[in-house]
Amino acid sequence: MKNYFSSNFKLGVLGGGQLGRMLLTETQKLDIYTVILDSNNEAPCAQICNEFHQGDLLDFDTVYNFGKKVDVLTIEIENVNIDALDKLEAEGHTIYPKPENLRTIQNKARQKVFYHDHNIPTADFSRFASLEELKHSIDNGAVNFPFVWKSARFGYDGNGVKIVKSITDLNNLPTDECIAEKLIPFKNELAVIVARNTDGEVKTYPVVEMEFHPEANQVEYVICPARIEENVAKKAREIALKVADIFDFVGLLAVEMFQTENDDILVNEVAPRTHNSGHYSIEASYTNQFEQHLRSILNLPLGNTDSKLAGIMVNLVGAEGHTGEVVYKNIEEILKIDGVTPHLYGKKTTKPFRKMGHVTIVNTDINEARKVAQQVKETIQVIAK
Repeated sequence: MKNYFSSNFKLGVLGGGQLGRMLLTETQKLDIYTVILDSNNEAPCAQICNEFHQGDLLDFDTVYNFGKKVDVLTIEIENVNIDALDKLEAEGHTIYPKPENLRTIQNKARQKVFYHDHNIPTADFSRFASLEELKHSIDNGAVNFPFVWKSARFGYDGNGVKIVKSITDLNNLPTDECIAEKLIPFKNELAVIVARNTDGEVKTYPVVEMEFHPEANQVEYVICPARIEENVAKKAREIALKVADIFDFVGLLAVEMFQTENDDILVNEVAPRTHNSGHYSIEASYTNQFEQHLRSILNLPLGNTDSKLAGIMVNLVGAEGHTGEVVYKNIEEILKIDGVTPHLYGKKTTKPFRKMGHVTIVNTDINEARKVAQQVKETIQVIAK
């Protein structure tokens, strides 16, 4: 086995945001040398990695030249230049997740076609080269209201997704490639994280349930385990495994799903990386998702994905009406509560709905944890000075 630890091995990461920052906690435990590329020299990873490079993740030359400097290349964000990764891979460089997987996943239209072609259950959809083409289809009666509009590229945290009930809802949306997806009435939004290494060893984390903020369309609470029937959880894990297997995926794959009114499971979308739905694992799991990501891309034995306790994650986002130097009001109040651990992402400036951190709540009782999560949510405020 290659010596990754306390050696001259270099792990390159495209992206230096909060996911990278939490990954660095694990690389430091194992003394793995990390090299980060990000466009922002104040990115959350910038001060705490071994080596930081500032550059555009979508620029071919920047990504290609960065990839040549490292031994294994991974990502913490999927919007990167895939052509550069293809060239690096052709030249023998090790990249996980694989560029072909990223090419499919980073475009939501291509991702949906992939599910359709491989008999993975997903909501019905139509694909459009432009917003104008979608409007023509509405005029011709080929698309009916209501539906979910999704931008094919660059959507995140509720951006690039909109429920469309009338033609005026399309005003001011990006004009590029998009999909119109059937609006699914669902009981729950669920997620399953799958870890898979190059030997084909595979493990799933327990199914989690996501509660969303109604206005921001951001996850407010991630609840593990999901409060669902065992047969539904089993079905969700099986479908997530099938998706990872068909992709022949290496790394960590977060599979977001809908549980319909009649308990069918439909895949909504996937993220080819560590994910918000797995943050609870830092405190609640035997092996957290960030350590597991390292294990999978370095082909190390995968760790135990079971939970030690019930875990709930609360996102800390900037309060409305506050832009400027960040203050975490009442943080000392939540630190008094048993089982509560804040994680701050190192962002010095807050703005409305910007993800600034998260708080994990662990408890032997999921219902008690949910009550504490509510208390945390109502106590701590992310405001500007």
